[in-house]
Amino acid sequence: MTRLGDVCEKIGSGATPRGGKEAYKDAGIPIIRSQNIHDWVFQPDGLAFLDDEQAESLSNVEVRSNDVLLNITGDSVARACIVPSERIPARVNQHVAIVRAGKEINPTYLLASLQSKKTTLLSLASSGATRNALTKRMIENLDIDLPSREMQDSIAQVLDSIQYKITLNNRLNDYLADLCETIAGKYCNDRNSCLRDICYQVTDHVDYGNANHETYVSTESLMQNKGGRQLASSLPTAGKITRYKAGDTLISNIRPYFKKIWYAPFEGTCSGDVIVFRANDPSNAPYLHACLRQDSFFDYVMQGAKGTKMPRGDKKQMMEFKVASSCSTKDLILLDSAIKQRSDNDSETVKLQALRDTLLPKLMSGEIDVSKVDLTQLTNNHLSDC
Repeated sequence: MTRLGDVCEKIGSGATPRGGKEAYKDAGIPIIRSQNIHDWVFQPDGLAFLDDEQAESLSNVEVRSNDVLLNITGDSVARACIVPSERIPARVNQHVAIVRAGKEINPTYLLASLQSKKTTLLSLASSGATRNALTKRMIENLDIDLPSREMQDSIAQVLDSIQYKITLNNRLNDYLADLCETIAGKYCNDRNSCLRDICYQVTDHVDYGNANHETYVSTESLMQNKGGRQLASSLPTAGKITRYKAGDTLISNIRPYFKKIWYAPFEGTCSGDVIVFRANDPSNAPYLHACLRQDSFFDYVMQGAKGTKMPRGDKKQMMEFKVASSCSTKDLILLDSAIKQRSDNDSETVKLQALRDTLLPKLMSGEIDVSKVDLTQLTNNHLSDC
């Protein structure tokens, strides 16, 4: 065991740029905030930027290659990732800490150490004077296992191979999503119908006790910017919930500008704040989903949204959104294939994440001999065992 502060070159958080959020620009030097940091993954959506002068004033918190970034405040506290090299140079704000590896520790192994200590970090964050906040001293005093550098490098290679496959799946899904929206966009000049002509909003309500962790969808579990779905952090404890079926499109109706949308590959239940759209003709479900994915739909919903702090879409107004009544058989087949492939990729990614999270403590404790892990098989045959 060793103290984290003894093997890191730098541990420190950023600062608020002069002028606060008013200093953010549409282009320039990126400033990384807590929303950009997910477990293991850097999320560029919503990235803010600084001009050269503002960036220079924060030069002491410049992000370097292989730096580990750790969220230190708020609901996302203890999330950590390594920033891709193409996002450097960058700065961090006051909610993010740079944890820079020294020569004794592999950066990926450092990230894995923080992930393996997440429960401890969460406990520390909730025990301080400021709730849900990690201090520099807390991070420095964290004890981690430090095997030989050769062993660290081997463990990092295993974890990197899994993360690389997850990244490829995500990239492919981005291309497939763009394809879906491009196909829907082809029919923009022939908007001879409204949403209400090709679909309806599901109102099949059941008791909250029917919610299942694997299939329940909340507004929180739908990810921003059309990022799909993750497991909900909790299940409802009262009231009614909506039942959805395979082929339905689910959209969060809270803050529509977040563009939270998901195509259901199976049946399940969801929060009342999630709208379930179902095609009148089941074979038209892929085309309906592609129409709803368009930025123009979310812009239209915001035009009729009610409320300022937490706007909600007007369910009746959104059904008046103009669409073409159908698409060609050829395009419908292509949409169906693209959406199914995205669903398969998402399923594989979930298995890869489970594999990584299962392997992590066993690799770091030495329970699994890393020299005997076959990287050529790790992300293929072993997926079925997850």
